[in-house]
Amino acid sequence: MSTISLPDKFLGVCYQPARIPGVEQQSNLELGANCQLYAYELLRYFGVDLPPFRSSELWADNKYTVEVKTPRELDLMLYHRKQQSYGAHVGIYFGDGKVLHLSREIGYPAIQPHEELLADPKYAYLIGIKRPLLKARFS
Repeated sequence: MSTISLPDKFLGVCYQPARIPGVEQQSNLELGANCQLYAYELLRYFGVDLPPFRSSELWADNKYTVEVKTPRELDLMLYHRKQQSYGAHVGIYFGDGKVLHLSREIGYPAIQPHEELLADPKYAYLIGIKRPLLKARFS
């Protein structure tokens, strides 16, 4: 069972592809978000502050995150239709084999089983799992 409790401000966020990490007012989720911005703002709420990485930058990073094989709550999950990190979809491991993510298709935050995501051709490849290093703070 997940120990993550989501505040209301993270439940009704609309998918907005133009709202990417690094844009002004990025923490204002009322304007919507893409998957990466949503994940980073959720982590920030829980005290983890990462740079505004795009997915390929996140995958290459080893200063603020580390690659792990087995996820735990609040780890970043990267999925793609092909085996490359550029353009990958980013979600947050929610526990119990489930991933919280914001996608264009659903349009709002959803919690789905990891296996269900892998069955979707858009997310057929798990690029990998990145664990934020709590000792490294961006801001």
